[in-house]
Amino acid sequence: MAAPESPDLFFDQLATATDAAPETAASRLKSRVYSALVQAAQQEAPLCTLSESKAAGRGLCVFEEIVRIAPVGEAPERVNWCRVCHARVLGERVENAPIYWAHCPYVRFQNR
Repeated sequence: MAAPESPDLFFDQLATATDAAPETAASRLKSRVYSALVQAAQQEAPLCTLSESKAAGRGLCVFEEIVRIAPVGEAPERVNWCRVCHARVLGERVENAPIYWAHCPYVRFQNR
């Protein structure tokens, strides 16, 4: 799949292709690939703020929502909070990890 012009479009196409693919990959592998893709995107350009993501219709996990509503300014809203979240650590290291929060990308990767 060729990389489209917009990173959002790329991730949307990747998610669509992933949804159509059979779930044969290990959930740990899916989590690691997702982490690597987000890290690469962050190195290319600043991430959208959490407020921009929510306004675009994306769901935020409970921790991202706390940062979004806190009076902390724009810089913390551009941080990839998944890098410090225990759900990412569990998702990358435990097959079928016991994580269940809403809008957490690592929950979607679990083979349940």
